[in-house]
Amino acid sequence: MSSAEMTPEQLAEACSASMHERDHAAQALGMEIVEVRPGYARLTMTVRKDMLNGHNMCHGGMIFALADTAFAHSCNTYNKVTVASGCNIEYAAPGFEGDLLTAEAVERTRSGRTGVYDITVTNQDGKELALFRGKSYQIKGSVLPESDSE
Repeated sequence: MSSAEMTPEQLAEACSASMHERDHAAQALGMEIVEVRPGYARLTMTVRKDMLNGHNMCHGGMIFALADTAFAHSCNTYNKVTVASGCNIEYAAPGFEGDLLTAEAVERTRSGRTGVYDITVTNQDGKELALFRGKSYQIKGSVLPESDSE
């Protein structure tokens, strides 16, 4: 099925799967895609020992990577290559070895080539660990071929 024949939900899932297949960093960190739909993504990652900092807590960079990856999956659901133009993160609580972290990315606005997305990272108990806001910018290209001839 070509991308033009897909429903918006099928297109979002196909874009996410295609991106994840090529994302060696996300794979190395054990990230898993739980749910994707237009403008939305939910990913998980289990905190491993090699993800801990000197305080025996999940390194902030690992939490950032999970949030950033969920951001990427949510803003690329329309089959238009979209990158971050800026982002910030606020850490609210630590994660620990064995925690199952979930990053939920929600599109707040999308207009023209830009968008704003809010990502919340929680642990298995639903405790908020981090709040991430990403600003997106659509560049040239598509995530999936636009037609069977591409």
